[in-house]
Amino acid sequence: MKISILDKDTLGADIDLSPLRALGEVAEYGITAPDEVALRIADTDVVVINKVKLNRQNLSAASALKLICVAATGYDNIDTEYCRTRGIALCNVPGYSTDSVAQLTVAMALSLATHLPEYREYVHSGEYSASGVANRLVPVYHDIAAMTWGVVGGGGIGTRVAEIARAMGCHVMVCRRKKEGDFPLADIDAICRECDIISLHVPLSDETRGLISRERIAAMKKNAIVINVARGAVTDEAALAEAVAEGRLGGLGVDVYSREPFEESHPFYSIRHLNNVCLTPHMAWGSAESRKRCVSEMAQNIAAYFCGEQRNRIV
Repeated sequence: MKISILDKDTLGADIDLSPLRALGEVAEYGITAPDEVALRIADTDVVVINKVKLNRQNLSAASALKLICVAATGYDNIDTEYCRTRGIALCNVPGYSTDSVAQLTVAMALSLATHLPEYREYVHSGEYSASGVANRLVPVYHDIAAMTWGVVGGGGIGTRVAEIARAMGCHVMVCRRKKEGDFPLADIDAICRECDIISLHVPLSDETRGLISRERIAAMKKNAIVINVARGAVTDEAALAEAVAEGRLGGLGVDVYSREPFEESHPFYSIRHLNNVCLTPHMAWGSAESRKRCVSEMAQNIAAYFCGEQRNRIV
């Protein structure tokens, strides 16, 4: 069996790939440019990817390809319909990063709500030592327990974030499809109008693309904090950047972008220096424990496929 890993660098230099290497001959590529994909998968049985896009154009010549394993839960970078027509199987890895993503979500919320970057800079710059005053209380911050936290998406990650928010004393509202659950349900417009913290945990689909629109951003509280750890395209990124720059939002935390890495022309580039903006490089999923689970799960997915078993199959 030949396995090709197309973007190994996105899994981290410290990751142990021995579970995959034990299954067959493994070709490992740090990164793969779009025009290199077709050649690198032409004669492979299994493709392992994280962010690489697989579509009709680059998959059409992969005559030996039987299985695609995505090192993620989401798979919007893969043309699933073409895979069905070709009989190419696709497996994802659900649930592996729940704790890791929830941790970053809450860390962003706490940092932005407490104005931690400003207070840290006050001390690190030497201003505190020179002030002669024992404490500083500007900018003003508020108890997170006095806030309403709106969670958009009621899957594993959204539910974990809601549980943590409730444990910190927040009133929690959840926007989700399923009626079951331990938290009050609200529609997306109510979340945008009423919540002090809004965190996004939905997959990218035709239904969720542009979910946080310019109009919904305009309806948010002036001090609202928006956190996106879902997919960049579920928000109007330009509208978010404008709202922050114009002082119409209290804070913005983002780990995912419509283009990754985002370039200098992206709306967020011009606001990246602001104290109430926390932009991270799509790392929420990537704790050491999460990545170890991810590789283990992919290895099990591959082994199951070649044993004729259905395991984490999307196609």
